[in-house]
Amino acid sequence: MRKQEIDYMLTRMLDFYQDISDLNITVGKPFQVESSGDLETVEMEFSPSEITPFQAEVFALNLINRDRKLTRELVEDGSCDTSYELRGKARFRINIFSQGQNFSTVLRKLEDRIPTRDELKLPNVVSEISEEKNGFALFAGATGTGKTTSLAAILNEINEHRPVHVITLEDPIEYKHSHKRATFNQRELGVDFISFASGLRAALRQAPKVILVGEMRDRETMEIGLSAAETGHLVLSTLHTMNAGQTVNRIIGMFPREEQTQIRARLADTIRWVICQRLLPRIGGGRIAAFEIMKTNLRVKDTILHGEAEGRTFQDIIEAGHAFGMVTFDEYIVGLYRDGFVTEETALSYATTKGVVGRGIDTIKSERGEATTEIGELEVEW
Repeated sequence: MRKQEIDYMLTRMLDFYQDISDLNITVGKPFQVESSGDLETVEMEFSPSEITPFQAEVFALNLINRDRKLTRELVEDGSCDTSYELRGKARFRINIFSQGQNFSTVLRKLEDRIPTRDELKLPNVVSEISEEKNGFALFAGATGTGKTTSLAAILNEINEHRPVHVITLEDPIEYKHSHKRATFNQRELGVDFISFASGLRAALRQAPKVILVGEMRDRETMEIGLSAAETGHLVLSTLHTMNAGQTVNRIIGMFPREEQTQIRARLADTIRWVICQRLLPRIGGGRIAAFEIMKTNLRVKDTILHGEAEGRTFQDIIEAGHAFGMVTFDEYIVGLYRDGFVTEETALSYATTKGVVGRGIDTIKSERGEATTEIGELEVEW
């Protein structure tokens, strides 16, 4: 299989549907793309209805392109990450992995243009992150929920308004930032540094004011990140956690029990924001982000230091923190329903607590004069 054939297949997959985020090559299934969160089949005139093991392997090996490091990672670790550029069309972040005796490939489509905060409909309070001078700002959520895109928008705001040195450590580079007011140096894992920990350690000697770490994957990276945040750097990063409480507890849990008291103190001093994201199907097509936002204050610091207890959970603090710009997922989802972005069914299915969202929707319906129940008129039998 030649590069021209790979490029033809990728081009056809991209042109087949709108709003494509991922391309999926899996044995036993046809070529598929993820469009607005759903997998859709792509018809290839030269391909059978199901991808064969040989086709999947040839496709994967052509993307690896005889790279010894990637080949070794695939054999030893069972998966490898790389990138690919379809000239004039798109760039991809690629994960190739073994599945039994077969290979599968998932290609994440990377956007060329950096979206603005308004285009992403990020909450206004999120723009305050770009004004922070130091500390940690963490974006959390499952894979594919838009964390990297939100961070790119924040970095773009820094680029437009602050004359600072920004270093990014990414796997791979997804959004390419031009030099505006800020000076950008974007480094890629496996090309410019061998691990996030080593790249972050080196970044401290490169005089940045803002550091983006693609993901806080391990204890060593987190420890160096804390040191960077403590020494006057703004550190932006991501974690694969579902809410603010999980994010804090995940960080603390990276360290041995005997070190956790000290880590709690360091984290309480450096954490500035925890932003959690989910992507919901949008009315009319596409997806829209829902957020949980926790901003540091005295209650947040005290709970990090001493742990959660009854009446003192991160969820309680966020619910009471509207004056600080905090919001829970459920409150945000109810707002999306009110503004006509999502259906009632979507709002309830993505809710953290369905009862909370259900009551919020009923309140909105009552304000609009709509029925809040399908039960008809009740009569009393005498």
